[in-house]
Amino acid sequence: MNGRPAPRPTAVDPAPVPWVFDGPAAPGRPAAPGRPAAPGRPAGLPEAVLFDRDGTLIADVPYNGDPERVAPLPTAREAVSAVRALGIPVGVVSNQSGVARGLLTRSQVEAVRARVEELFGPFAVWAVCPHGEQDGCGCRKPAPGLVHAACRRLGVRAARTVVIGDIAADLGAARAAGARGILVPNHRTRPEETAAARECAPHLLAAVRRALAGVPGEAR
Repeated sequence: MNGRPAPRPTAVDPAPVPWVFDGPAAPGRPAAPGRPAAPGRPAGLPEAVLFDRDGTLIADVPYNGDPERVAPLPTAREAVSAVRALGIPVGVVSNQSGVARGLLTRSQVEAVRARVEELFGPFAVWAVCPHGEQDGCGCRKPAPGLVHAACRRLGVRAARTVVIGDIAADLGAARAAGARGILVPNHRTRPEETAAARECAPHLLAAVRRALAGVPGEAR
């Protein structure tokens, strides 16, 4: 003992990392990166499709921790089902800075996640960033950490993964991770974000059809 008081515990995570949740069965998950396509699945299909949550799969309710306020967006359930039907794993990559702001708890984030899965069926993986802009994490979109974490958990290559979202941060995360990004604009998507996007679709089912078509294109 040197007589000095012990350091106080800090609430700041010295190495912020995303929360990663597995789906119950992780349907369609390949055993390891670089494996060939499953029998009967065309080789040109993506190895995984990752969806943003708010504004893409469900209505964007700021800092929502109430499962009763979860509402699927038009064509969203059909879009996810279309990917699953081909045996391709689906995942969610979502910024939830409300946790860092003290507006959400982990249990609320998990409750909303459970409600989403009640409505959509199980996702193979969820990768969630609970940090704020000042936390210095590598997972908050447009950083690539959520995409990388999801791909690692699924055992797929980022270069063969499609990320679909509604704002530039989603496409930025895809680009930084080496994945393909498709934008589905909505009322909060800025015109310059839409103009800068290489690939756009008018709704989620159209975005999935583009993703499953194989080669990226410039047409909107």
